[in-house]
Amino acid sequence: MSTDQALVQAQHLSVRYGARRAVDDISFTLPKGRVVGLLGHNGAGKTTLMKALVGLVKAEGQLSVLGRDPLRERVALLNEACYIPDVAILPRWIRVADLIRLMGGLHPRFSAERSRELLRRTSVDLTDKVGKLSKGMMVQAHLALIAAIDARLMILDEPTLGLDVLSRKAFYEMLIDEWCDGERSVVISTHQVEEIEALLSDVLMLNEGKLVLSISLEDMDRRFVALSHDAAVADEMAAAHPLLRYRVAGGSAALFDGAPPEHVQALGRRVRPSLVDLFVALTRKPELDRTQF
Repeated sequence: MSTDQALVQAQHLSVRYGARRAVDDISFTLPKGRVVGLLGHNGAGKTTLMKALVGLVKAEGQLSVLGRDPLRERVALLNEACYIPDVAILPRWIRVADLIRLMGGLHPRFSAERSRELLRRTSVDLTDKVGKLSKGMMVQAHLALIAAIDARLMILDEPTLGLDVLSRKAFYEMLIDEWCDGERSVVISTHQVEEIEALLSDVLMLNEGKLVLSISLEDMDRRFVALSHDAAVADEMAAAHPLLRYRVAGGSAALFDGAPPEHVQALGRRVRPSLVDLFVALTRKPELDRTQF
């Protein structure tokens, strides 16, 4: 990722919990105007990294977020950055209208007028009590609050956890339509890799605290090569040491980091690797290595 007009710059960043490194010596840059997927299995370090970005945990190394040191300048930083650990966390006893007034007193860049405007496009009424909202309606209400904050950086940790597929789709569509404007950036941690791939501009992929991939989706398509092939040439494909071998419609495929030799390319047909394929290839456990086809 480019360092031009970077909102986040991390160099050799680590976070320790006792002797364990939850985030282990990672470096990356997050430019403005990007939608970044932070991907990894449970325990990979995603939540710890997000907390480090807003100064909620102490980190070693160098970290600048919106030009500030998150740990030393957390209050000032949170005037320009928005961290949402779980969209389902809303006071259930309060009415939506009162929740908007409460937010106006909590965040200096929150626009109550903008929030009410966004809510008019949803099924949520200002007189509704939060505790009476369905899960999908609660997400609509929460996003109307989030999108009304004039922040430069939004950090969302598993924002659609527990939602059905239609509610997840609605959440991401509203987020992109109403908040992303080419200047602000959003970091989204999620397990639903396949659902957000089309929304993303960049990917940060963690595995056991290590950063195994930091790349734009454009560069990902250029760098990684997947070849669909017949079973008859499976052994020759395996001999070229692909990152992953997996099933596709009508046969098998092999995923390579970079273009394999020309004689190997001639054995198959190039197909676009999905982000899910790449995620499996770079974060799978050895015992889950699927190489026998």
